[in-house]
Amino acid sequence: MRPGRETRQKTGHSNSRKSSDMPFSDYRPDLMGSARIDIKSPLICGAWSTLELVYTAGHFGIDDLGGLKISFRSASDQTPPQFDDPKAPGYATVTASNGARLSASYSKNSNIRPWGNTVHIKCLNFLSEGDTITVRFGDRSGGSPGTRMQTFREYAHEYRVHVDAFATYDFVVLPPEHQPTIVLLPGPVARHIAILPTLRQVGEDFALGLKAEDRWGNPTDADQGDYTLNSSMPVEGLPERISMAKATDGVLRLEGLRMNREGDLRIEMLDDAGQCVARSNSLRCQVVCDTRHYWSDMHGQSGETVGTNTARQYFSFGRDKALIDICGHQGNDFQITDSFWAELNQLTAEFDEPGRFLAVPGYEWSGNTSVGGDHNVWYRTEGRPIYRAHRALVMEDSTDENVCLDAKELFSRLKDEDALVVAHVGGRYADIKYAHDAKLEPSVEVHSSWGTFEWILRDAFESGYRVGIVGSSDGHKGRPGAEYPGDSQFGSYGGLTCHLLPQLDRDTFFDAFRNRRHYATTGARIYMDVTASLGDRTLQIGDIVSTDLDHLDLAFDIIGTAPIERVDIFNGLDLVRTIRPWHDQASLSRLRVTCAGQHYRGRGRLVKWDVSANLTGGKIDRIDAVNFWNPNRQPKQISATEAVWKTVTTGGASSVDFWLDDAALASQINVQTNFESVSASVADIDENGITIDCGGMDIRLHIERLPGILESFSLAGEQSFALVAGTEQRLYVRVTQEDGHQAWSSPIYVAKA
Repeated sequence: MRPGRETRQKTGHSNSRKSSDMPFSDYRPDLMGSARIDIKSPLICGAWSTLELVYTAGHFGIDDLGGLKISFRSASDQTPPQFDDPKAPGYATVTASNGARLSASYSKNSNIRPWGNTVHIKCLNFLSEGDTITVRFGDRSGGSPGTRMQTFREYAHEYRVHVDAFATYDFVVLPPEHQPTIVLLPGPVARHIAILPTLRQVGEDFALGLKAEDRWGNPTDADQGDYTLNSSMPVEGLPERISMAKATDGVLRLEGLRMNREGDLRIEMLDDAGQCVARSNSLRCQVVCDTRHYWSDMHGQSGETVGTNTARQYFSFGRDKALIDICGHQGNDFQITDSFWAELNQLTAEFDEPGRFLAVPGYEWSGNTSVGGDHNVWYRTEGRPIYRAHRALVMEDSTDENVCLDAKELFSRLKDEDALVVAHVGGRYADIKYAHDAKLEPSVEVHSSWGTFEWILRDAFESGYRVGIVGSSDGHKGRPGAEYPGDSQFGSYGGLTCHLLPQLDRDTFFDAFRNRRHYATTGARIYMDVTASLGDRTLQIGDIVSTDLDHLDLAFDIIGTAPIERVDIFNGLDLVRTIRPWHDQASLSRLRVTCAGQHYRGRGRLVKWDVSANLTGGKIDRIDAVNFWNPNRQPKQISATEAVWKTVTTGGASSVDFWLDDAALASQINVQTNFESVSASVADIDENGITIDCGGMDIRLHIERLPGILESFSLAGEQSFALVAGTEQRLYVRVTQEDGHQAWSSPIYVAKA
């Protein structure tokens, strides 16, 4: 794409145009000036800062009523610039060196993606060559705290400058060498993460990953400390001490570990004071394993589309920093040029290493919901075509040949391809009732950074489809496999999928995926084993069988990464049973207030909550937050009996837990929100709780009681089902942890003949 064309409306499909059809400005971006950013120290992700962008006018200057557009990526969550309140965050000022009057404003989504966040500057008087416009982002002279930089690392964060030199609103993008860029670095260590695989065989090598993260989830090399490793079982090759100074970008991977007997392994990372700074997920080691667990994030984007950093850095992050086993890149098709599609295929071929890491070629078919909505497409091999929903942003480096105008046509074109498709809920959501092909589309995505969307599974059941369940991030921050939402419209931590595979290679992966041999989580590496006994036959997740037997027994075995709150067993649309890991006599001394839901299935789903909760007596001993991912927006206890908070939900839930003294347990709880309010006797609330409908699609306020301490990280059980002729059982398990993380097994489908 030629510099200068990105902000113009594209019409027609020709790859070339006559020179007389082109505005003069398209040919001379080199005469439109230059821009730079002056900074005196490194910029830290999420830190409050001030920076100056200086534009120097080029040969033509800028005519009266011409001006600039300064854009940064839509994915960026930095403080929005504002020009009205000198004391408020994000205050910015603009001045011209020649004294010209300037008018400035800011708006989101006011430029062609991915450069949607845009400052508009209009020159009310003209500028000559050499005159400058200075934009001071985060001007602190009037008391503003500055501008908070975006919360995620970027190696070349660009403020893209467009110039309208002739007051024609034909903006020209400055050449790359004249564009200002900055580097955003991770901050101090806020937490440590320890990662093990979840299922391996006795005597098999495995790796332990140790990671230091800043408060926004960026791996950081700021930790130079030494730590002791404490293992729950003997591990061959595990050192007693490690140094994070030997980590690469904050990540240390210990290879060649081995267990010589079966059991469930956890490893703790202890500081010199003996405090546990990280506790790994559980690794189950079995004498014989027909399958192993491999973790994927198959869905995210890089800076070549609407994400951040390069596609090479994207795959490197998934492999080396998130420590996942399988990764896909799902750029929006209408932003993937033919040349970038070729580059992506080269990258997946390069990064694909059977037995170590799988990189799978693919893209996101991004049709409007009215013609089927978003669907992820992956190929078993490189070199396959990209079938686009349209070519809105890639006309000059693409062809019409493989455009599929709706999802039905997409499935038709893919029927002879060795491809996988998954229905996705992002900005646009997939309407699987509009189009679905069981051979191509084995699963639906119920969780991503956009939120939790169990309704798409209900859509599948209502349509009679047999689908599995996956989770992924749809991350735009360049962090596949470890995608924190930051301070943006994303309300959730990115999801993961656990694949049950005999070995790690593409053929095995594709075959297992087609048979729905996977389960989804909200990002935690929860161990799940869900099976069904049908006579002398054992069924696995994803199985579809017919039988003449009268009943089956569903069994589950779960090991959480945090204490388990509940396990729900479903038969299709029906919740059959809820199992909690505590006995009936447990003291329910904790009160949980939950905000949940979404306005709508599409982009307008985000719900903003403003909540206060108070007790009429007693004392709140302490509070804690569940699914509050923004460290700057945490609940506050403002008195012995009251707490306040603001949060957002996008289909999932966020909660505040209250630990109460005996007098508070005998009092009344009053909860006020910007939607509905409720008052209830605490004694009348049990573990099932009370729910208040707050409108929207499923916006709700829920209050329940829990034990003060939950200690069970594991839970196993079973449920019998009678089989009825002519009825199919669609059986799956959902686990919810104390910390809000969830997991869903793909269903087992059993019909009685």
